[in-house]
Parts: sequence; structure tokens; C-alpha cells
Amino acid sequence: MKFEVSKSPTDELSLKNCVVLHPDDIKKLDPKYEANELHKTYVAISGDRGEYIFAVIDSTKMKTGTLGLSAVQRRWMQVGLQKLVETHLYTTRINFLAAITFEADFLQKTKTSKDSFNTDKMLEAVYDTFMSVPFSYEQEIVFKFGNRPFLLLKVKELQAMDASLLSGEKPDNTRKVNVGILTANTTVLFDKKEESILSLTGKAKAKSATTSIINPEWDFSKMGIGGLDDEFSAIFRRAFASRVFPPEVIEQLGLQHVKGILLFGPPGTGKTLMARQIGKMLNAREPKIVNGPEILNKYVGESEANIRKLFEEAENEQKKMGANSGLHMIIFDEIDAICKQRGTVTGSTGVADTVVNQLLSKIDGVEQLNNILIIGMTNRKDLIDEALIRPGRLEVQMEIGLPSEEGRLQILNIHTARLKEHNKLENDVKLARLAALTKNYSGAEIEGLVRAATTTAMNKLVKAQSTVTVDPNAIENLKITNGDFLHAIENDIKPAFGTASEDSEHYLANGIIRYGEPVESVINDGNLLINQTRMGNLVSPVSVLLEGLEGSGKTSIAAHLAYKCSEFPFVKVVSPENMIGYSESAKCQAIKKIFDDAYKSELSCVIVDDIERLLDYVPIGPRFSNVVLQTLIVLLKKKLRHGRKLLIIGTSSCRDVLDQMQMLSCFNTVVHVPAIMNANYIVNVLEKLNHFTQEELTDIETQLSSKSICVSVKKLISLVEMAVQAGPEGRVLKLIMLLDEQCGKN
Repeated sequence: MKFEVSKSPTDELSLKNCVVLHPDDIKKLDPKYEANELHKTYVAISGDRGEYIFAVIDSTKMKTGTLGLSAVQRRWMQVGLQKLVETHLYTTRINFLAAITFEADFLQKTKTSKDSFNTDKMLEAVYDTFMSVPFSYEQEIVFKFGNRPFLLLKVKELQAMDASLLSGEKPDNTRKVNVGILTANTTVLFDKKEESILSLTGKAKAKSATTSIINPEWDFSKMGIGGLDDEFSAIFRRAFASRVFPPEVIEQLGLQHVKGILLFGPPGTGKTLMARQIGKMLNAREPKIVNGPEILNKYVGESEANIRKLFEEAENEQKKMGANSGLHMIIFDEIDAICKQRGTVTGSTGVADTVVNQLLSKIDGVEQLNNILIIGMTNRKDLIDEALIRPGRLEVQMEIGLPSEEGRLQILNIHTARLKEHNKLENDVKLARLAALTKNYSGAEIEGLVRAATTTAMNKLVKAQSTVTVDPNAIENLKITNGDFLHAIENDIKPAFGTASEDSEHYLANGIIRYGEPVESVINDGNLLINQTRMGNLVSPVSVLLEGLEGSGKTSIAAHLAYKCSEFPFVKVVSPENMIGYSESAKCQAIKKIFDDAYKSELSCVIVDDIERLLDYVPIGPRFSNVVLQTLIVLLKKKLRHGRKLLIIGTSSCRDVLDQMQMLSCFNTVVHVPAIMNANYIVNVLEKLNHFTQEELTDIETQLSSKSICVSVKKLISLVEMAVQAGPEGRVLKLIMLLDEQCGKN
């Protein structure tokens, strides 16, 4: 039969996904048809793309000879009103559906809702409306769900029910079909259309609707981040684990995604590298990488506008797609440049404060964004405004510290992988040994070490003649040896948080003269404290004050203990000679920086030399700097975090003064470095200096044995060098006279 296409007689009937015919027309198609019959009548309508299968509903509002179709049905079938379509009774068996998946979106873009649609309740409405109704692949249906805006459902997938279920056998894999009938046993799934702002929740949501936050092509084993496995695992647990789960699970748990991460630590430890790798790992848009100083602008309001531009794309997408918006990443390098503590920046513009305020409002303001992830990096966490690092903003704060020995081995493996691949690494290169030698090296310094060793090996092939040439025969045999690495360690690459070679050469230039038991006793006590620092767990930091007469060798002994005996990877000296002309605040900052650097190393030693000079102490008055005094007291008492060990060696010639300042009690131990008060010890010193014959030494010991002696090592050496100028005949007499004069003063 041929019918003329017309509109569905009522809105209610247009939502049934059926065709509407007059009862008389249905009886002509199906003589067995009876009104209110429980079973459905199915018809096939011929179209340009084949047959379209529908269930039939009767209505006396339809004219005979006409066929009622909704606007969506007409659009899908590509037929117009008043067009004649050939229709016949469909008697072929139609598959019952095991599963059907709908792609859902709002029917009208002007009538949408940001409220979530519960797919479990939508499922009940589907069963009530479409029971025993056939559906075809890629068919579109208008769906009414409560008082919500109309939805447009498109059939994405149809799976036929396995006939073996009826016989009680184990079913085979379901097969996909083009047409099937919805039953009470059909599994119905809803999937959100791509880029739709529709929000779906519930168990009936299709798995494909959840986009994995992790890039499916990402290989964790190829991250190239050596020594940061624990840190990366902690970041993933805090910041990304919640994003792996479907949104409905997160909604049930009442969780909010982490919006910000702050990576802080010494330069060269891998902060930027980790942020870059996180950007590659996530299945998100290309990260926006911003250097902090680039935000600032001299014109009023431009700095704040630059912040707003960074968030503009994420804001627009969230307004359009709501909870289904994709993830937007913004990486701030040197974030301390724009997020300093408000109120600390001098000047009349107040730009720094307003930039911080603008950033805070964008991350977690009144109209907060949920589709952003901010990664900030800094070497100076102490400069950043506290409001920025509270929960809800940059709440995951991860210190990227100096790598351990295992981490250094990983980094060496990463940077020598290409050398191994092309057989350019000599067999005598043992990376495990190099990892042990590179204590307190950062990742960037280890990379520089490999580069320096490679250039050292390459330099061997360069012929420096009248022109610089390369030996072509030796290029193929180029190999980097262990000697090249050792040369780079000793001469080219020094760790920023290691032992300064110029300091050790300066303080150990003359060594120490071990003239007798007093010196040995002090050194033995120092070795005990070194072992306590290395092995102990209860006292941290370990501090000792070496006090004694000026020139008695306190600084030399402290340097010997720190550089020679301890072998700590980090040794620095707080010396007044390096702070000449400093104001009180500048001096405090310089002292604090050395201690802050020491806290970053697992094992470190700080020498605080000539404390009374650091305090600007003079006995006239007396006068001293209370600001520097309080700084030193605080740093001496500061408790280190777990895993960090520090030895502090102080030197002073004014024990009584420090006691009055209540600083003496801040040291765990006070060791007295005595002056030379024995003729035998003086002779021992003279033997070490090798300026006198054995007969002269015997004569000197005889003359001094009956005298009261009190002289410092430094002063004695100065007197000896002065006496030697008198020549072989008068040097002994001159030395005795000088000692008598000096001891009389003391």
C-alpha cells in the first residue's frame, strides 16, 4: 500500500518512535489486527536507502491513506510531507536486543541544562516509552525525560540477544545487528555526544563516555626522569588518581579534583623536566608554558589581563560544556616572580599584589574552574604568597631534591644510553662507581658531567697545529673512558651544593701542626661528633663550639674536621671575611642561605667561623648585633626534617661573651682548644717547621723548661719566622726573647 506522509497527530505520539495510521488502514495491512491488542504490528517503509522498520500505533485523528511521522523520523528517512511512500506488513523475524547504546545530546541548543541527567532514571523512562519498539542503527529519536529539556538520542550500537540463553547454555559473544526490538532484558547505555554540554551520571552511562586522562600511547618506562620515581608516584596519587575514575564515581565520593601542583627545590633537580613530562603524559590539550616574568607589564592592568588570557579558553569551554570540559594545563616557571607575598613588594604601583589576587580568583574564586591543572615551579618556596598554596589551589607541594645514589645511577643511565647504543663507552666506565662519586650532584649537573667527559674524549682527537683539524682515522675508535669522567669531576663540573674547592684550599693551605696530645684530643672529639652526625638519629643538628685563645688553631682544626675527616658531600663556611660591608639584614640573609642550602643535602657540615666578629662584637660599650645573634641562635636550634643530618662547627675566642649572650647553651658540646703551655710542645712545632738544628732545639727546650709559657700556634709560627731572620747565630736567642715578651703579655 502507498500512504501520503503527514505530521504525527499529537506531540505525545511523535515521541513513541512509531508510525501512526488510521485503524482502518492498519486492518488493511494486517487483517489480524485488533485495537488494544498486546502484540505489536510492524511495518516496513521503502525509502531511498532501503527499508525502515517501525511499530504501528492507531489513531482516529489520522486521515485514511495518510501515515504520521515525526519531524525527526522524516529527517532520518529523508522524506517530505505529502510524499507517497510504499508500506507493507513486516513479517520477517526481528532480533531481540541484548544491548543498545544511545548517543545523547540536547535537541535544541537554545534549551539546555547544566544539571546532570541520571541515566538510571532515564533507563526506566526508555522502558516505559519504547517497550517492544524496533530501533535501527544510526536512527534518531526525540526523548522526553521529566521536565528536563528534550534530548535527541541517536542509536550508536545494537547487539542481538544470543538464542542460546533460551536453552540455558553459556552464551557466545553477542553480535551486532542493524535492527532490533527493545525488551525488558535489553541493556540500555547512554553516551554523551562529543563536545556536548550534556552531563550524564549513573550506572547506565556508556564506558566510552569516560575519556582516559592518561594518553594511551604514553610509556611510563620512557619518562626520562631519573631519581624521581617516589616524587612522581606521590604526584600521580594526589593529582591524577581521581581523574582516572569516571565522573559519576567522583560525584558519589564527593571529591574535588586537585587544581594545582607546586614543584620546588634546588636548581637543576628536574622540576621543569617533570612538568614537561606530565604535560606529555596527560590526554589533555597542549599545555600553556609561561615564564613568570613574562606576565608582568609596565602598563596599568596589563599584567592582570595577561593572567585572564591564560584562563580564557578554559572558562569558555566550561561555560559551554560544563563538567564535560577537557583538561587545560598551565605551567608557570619561576612562579615566585609573580606570586610574592602580598605587601612585601615596595613601590606605589602594587602590580605584584593585584597579579596575585587575579591568579587566586581564577583558580579558586567565586566562579571557580574545575577543568584546569596548574603546575608552578620555583627555587624559592618561601617567597610565594601563602594563599596560593592552601588546599584548593596549589595544594600538592612536592620538593624535588637532590637525587640519591640510586637516583644518580638512573640519571647516568639515561644520559649515557646513546653512548652505549653506539658503543662509545669504554668498558672501564662503571656507572655505579660514578654515582657514588657524584654526591650532591643535581640531575642537570650529572648531564653536564656526561657532556664534559664526552668533550674531553673528543678533544684527544683534535690536532692543534697551524690549523685545528680532527684525526679522521680515530673518529671511529672514539670512546669515553673512566679517566674522562674523573677529569670532568675534578676539573669541570662542581656541584652547587657540594664542597667549594677554593674554600678547602684556602683553609687547608698550611694544614695543622699536630704537636701533641692537646691537638689530638680535640681532633678525636671532633671525629666522635662526625660519627654521631652520620650514625645518630635523635640529635639533629649536632653542633660543637671550638673555643680558645686567638690563633690557637680553631679554624684550621674545624676545616680539617670538615674537609678531611668528615668527607661530607656539602661543606660551607660562614666567615666574617666574606661579609665585609654587609648590613645586618644582608648578613642574616647570607647566613640563612648557607644553612638553607645545607638542609637540602642529606649530609652536610657548616663552619661558623669567628662568631664574635660575625656579631660585630666590641668590648667598648659593649656593642654587638642582636639581629645576627638571634639569627644564629635560631639556626643553631632549628630541628631538621627526617633524613637530613647537619654538623655545625663554631669557633670563638670569647667564650665568656657568648655565655653572656646565652649563645653558649645553643651548642651541644663545647671543646677547648688550648694554647701551647709546654716547652716540649714548642719543640715539636719547631721540628715541623724545620728551621732549627737538633742542637738548637735542645738548647731552646732547656731554656724554656723553667719558664711559664702560654702562646698560640699561630703566634708561635709568626715569632719563629721573625727570629729566623736574625741568622744562624742569633735566631735561638731572638726566639727566646720574643717568647718571653709574648708570654709576659699573655
